[in-house]
Amino acid sequence: MKKNTSYAPSFPTLKKIKSLFFFALLISPLFALSQERYQANWESLKKYSTPDWFKDAKFGIFIHWGVYSVPAFSSEWYPREMYVKDSKEFKHHVETFGSQDTFGYKNFIPRFKAEKFDASQWIALFKKAGAKYVVPVAEHHDGFAMYKTSLSKWNAAEMGPKRDIIGELAEAAQKQGLIFGVSSHRIEHWWFMNGGRTFHSDVSNNSSNDFYGPAREESETMSPEYMNDWLLRSTELVNKYHPQLFWFDWWIEQPALDPYKKSFAAYYYNKGIEWNKGVVINYKHDAFPEGTAVLDLERGKLGNIREMAWQTDDAIGNNSWGYTTDNNFKNLAYLVTNLIDIVSKNGNLLLNIGPRPDGTITEEETQLLLGMGKWLDINGEAIYDTRPWKIFGEGPTESASGSFADQKKSFTASDIRFTTNGENLYAIGLGVPTQTTKIKSLSLDSGKIATVELVGSNEKLNWTQKKDGLSINKLSKYPCENAVVYRIIFLKK
Repeated sequence: MKKNTSYAPSFPTLKKIKSLFFFALLISPLFALSQERYQANWESLKKYSTPDWFKDAKFGIFIHWGVYSVPAFSSEWYPREMYVKDSKEFKHHVETFGSQDTFGYKNFIPRFKAEKFDASQWIALFKKAGAKYVVPVAEHHDGFAMYKTSLSKWNAAEMGPKRDIIGELAEAAQKQGLIFGVSSHRIEHWWFMNGGRTFHSDVSNNSSNDFYGPAREESETMSPEYMNDWLLRSTELVNKYHPQLFWFDWWIEQPALDPYKKSFAAYYYNKGIEWNKGVVINYKHDAFPEGTAVLDLERGKLGNIREMAWQTDDAIGNNSWGYTTDNNFKNLAYLVTNLIDIVSKNGNLLLNIGPRPDGTITEEETQLLLGMGKWLDINGEAIYDTRPWKIFGEGPTESASGSFADQKKSFTASDIRFTTNGENLYAIGLGVPTQTTKIKSLSLDSGKIATVELVGSNEKLNWTQKKDGLSINKLSKYPCENAVVYRIIFLKK
């Protein structure tokens, strides 16, 4: 090859590009190793920062699917309640399946076949819904693992479906570009099946102790062996599936578990450094000190902006997180406006579905997910990658606040929520206007507005900004139902 003797800049050859690429691959692990590692103490874990992918994603899908979908009665707590005398589940079980000593919860496992389950189809639906991450339940309170575990034979890879459900979803998510997470409810299994020890049932059979046990009292301190088993199962999930989000249910707040929680968090966060990927732990109540993980509120939300990122986990189903034949569902307006309200306060929505035991998703949930996706296809710029404004919003409807606090009163077009992205301020009306939209927070005191545009429409808006706020005239037609988005740019000072 002729030597280049000119002084003009030269572009790198393909060979050089390849060399640079492989060099980057070589030094990337070294860079990760040079980062400060987390130690198993709260002082070290407070150095954690929530990754941008989570703060940008805003919307994920939760999946409660397991053996409890087979009886399909009452809720996903059926495996506990069927052993609680005088409960409706106990009565239903005896009448439908027989006594608990001859037909116990374990006898549902062969009926959990998942014969129509297609992980790729599920993930494709979640993408159409506009979700950016997916979090299937890896193990619920019932103790049946939905993945191939070396710590118990009671798992979906060896029984029931005889498939590694978590593994298939992880692979499909990776192929289709969704962030993958898992949830663990294992810790509640300590006491979950204890009702079966109060009368003659299969819970007391020695042959099933490794499934139903320990079945102790909630007031009893967990044994070191059980807590160590929890830690081993959690780290096994991390090592096998590399989840970028790990969601824990509420009972990990037990003080005895603190050393194990700290060990897990340090291990998981250090794995994130090794993978060069930001990872998230979700916790409830005060199970983790503030700043060491990401707060999650069940079936509720915050009433105002929280500086640190947070999350709501909520279900489309009103009665159950898992599949039941009599479940009823939220409407699309509730789901869309709740997402907007949460995002305006610096939160994410993790929205749950409960598939049937054959692996199909109900028509009601499918249509609601597609409705979410249709709205986000038009208005996603006001949701994804955004951050809160100086206030979350305004309007006549009071926002629910706290855990287990559904939005009882529906939002209206007069309820406004704000998000920002760069120079864009988004004002989102939580309904379709039937009259002039008035936004008091956007008075001249907030800064002079240069442009107001309706996202998803080319129609020119008639608007005025005065001392008492911004007024936007009603249009005859809007690009979508349930909520409308205005893109606002201020004049530069």
